[in-house]
Amino acid sequence: MKASQFHIATLREAPADAEVISHQLMTRAGMIRKLAGGIYNYMPMGLRVIRKIEAIIREEMEAAGAIELLMPLVQPAELWMESQRWQKYGPELLRVKDRHERDFIIQPTSEEVITDIARAELRSYRDLPKNFYHIQTKFRDERRPRFGVMRGREFTMKDAYSFDRDREGALASYQRMFDAYQRTFERIGLSFRAVAADTGAIGGSASHEFQVIAETGEDLIAYCPDSDYAANIELAQALPLIAARAAATEPMQAVATPDRSRCEDVATYLKIALEKTVKSLVLAVDIDDASGGGTAAIYLLLVRGDHDLNEVKAAKLAGLSGFRFASEAEILDYFGCEPGYLGPLNTRKPVNVIVDETVARMSDFVCGANKAGFHLRGVNWGRDLPEPNVADLRNVREGDPSPDGKGLISLCRGIEVGHVFYLGTRYAEPMQAYFVDEDGSKKLMEMGCYGIGVTRLLGAAVEQNHDERGMIWPSSIAPFSVVIVALGLAKSQAVRSASENLYQSLREAGIDVIFDDRDLRPGVMFADWELVGVPWRVTIGDRGLAQGKLELTARRGLQTESLSPQALLETLIEALSAR
Repeated sequence: MKASQFHIATLREAPADAEVISHQLMTRAGMIRKLAGGIYNYMPMGLRVIRKIEAIIREEMEAAGAIELLMPLVQPAELWMESQRWQKYGPELLRVKDRHERDFIIQPTSEEVITDIARAELRSYRDLPKNFYHIQTKFRDERRPRFGVMRGREFTMKDAYSFDRDREGALASYQRMFDAYQRTFERIGLSFRAVAADTGAIGGSASHEFQVIAETGEDLIAYCPDSDYAANIELAQALPLIAARAAATEPMQAVATPDRSRCEDVATYLKIALEKTVKSLVLAVDIDDASGGGTAAIYLLLVRGDHDLNEVKAAKLAGLSGFRFASEAEILDYFGCEPGYLGPLNTRKPVNVIVDETVARMSDFVCGANKAGFHLRGVNWGRDLPEPNVADLRNVREGDPSPDGKGLISLCRGIEVGHVFYLGTRYAEPMQAYFVDEDGSKKLMEMGCYGIGVTRLLGAAVEQNHDERGMIWPSSIAPFSVVIVALGLAKSQAVRSASENLYQSLREAGIDVIFDDRDLRPGVMFADWELVGVPWRVTIGDRGLAQGKLELTARRGLQTESLSPQALLETLIEALSAR
């Protein structure tokens, strides 16, 4: 490709709404252009990266035994009603009507459609296992799209779906895809971690996220540097920080804490460690009754004063699915007190109390007295309160013990670029996806699903690979592997000949090269290609040619060396064949 035939449209400044570096640099480099909130045109330079990512994905999917098909962007609502996700999915699901007032959705994912295909096509155990995948546009109506392609409304995703006879086979398929994802992200050239994760709106009983490590990541990852343990903060197990409960040493007493409604302020006022305080959180679960009215079950959750409630863990507890935080009116009704002074003793009405594992081992602690301006100190389980209902309720923190017992927890930020789920019969059962087994019986298919955010990978790669000059693409997905910058092209026949010869030699070697024949000032061309992030730049000028040399510059680190044309060609072939 020659630059004069390509579309290169770099910008000096990023748009004002570009919050993160990937959005800024991809816009400046002419890779994306915003059409509407969370919706982008992928320009020629950006599309080249997408196609290279897709090629790697296809190779690894096929190596893992997955079969490509293509499912439609628009799906009938009836399938989503069968799976019971029509209402459950939420406002991110874009619902539309056709001219006959029939309901459809713009797909955010394709579990329903692929299950419909499977129940029609895979009728016998002889047809299993099967794994189908496609690379297709998705749409999720994000409330606040942001961060460019990393949190867009329209995006491209590779989603795959496995179908097996039994759980054992499904978990084997899961492992194959897990391994394929590891190879995919390694080939792309990313630093990533596979972490245990919550199944979310997809459902199922097991999942792992693939997180690209980046400071701008939206997800917080807990991991152990001394082992393979890693989990999304939502799922990471928080071990109790107290080995055993100590015996009570203080009498329980009410103490005045005027205008101290936060645990931090109470601890300072009482001159005690924050770790001696307990934080109260009141949740409500709405219950419909037969008359069409509704009531709410009220829960009091207790975590240590320096800890934070993990809402995902809380939602998984019996009775707390779909919880909300209680209203002030509900709190006053049950506790007779405003928030900030709440506790498990002397409630106006009975409440369901659940305490974190660390709190269950505390003694002589401080909690709210359910009286404005007062707290109780010297509170103890078994003496002042019955033995508690205990659960893991909190977020892990830096320095907590690792659940695998092999070290301490560290935290880092990550960008989710892939997710694998073991679904079991989550979709097969409501959609009646049966097959006839070897013994003639009808059985439900066991499913898994596996997604990669293709366009999100662009943003994640840039967030992890850039400097003050621009992007630094890994060679495997760079829009071009090599750029030839010819200095004084219009004036020098020697430069023109050397550039054309090298260009043809690189093409014959199978290297993806662009020849910048625009005859602009050197500084302009250098700035453009440093912004775009092409891994290797060859500079050809009369001064170097007089010495029989060409300049080879690596984009990462901008290290330059002078080489003969043959040595330079050999160096590039070796570097790019080793990726």
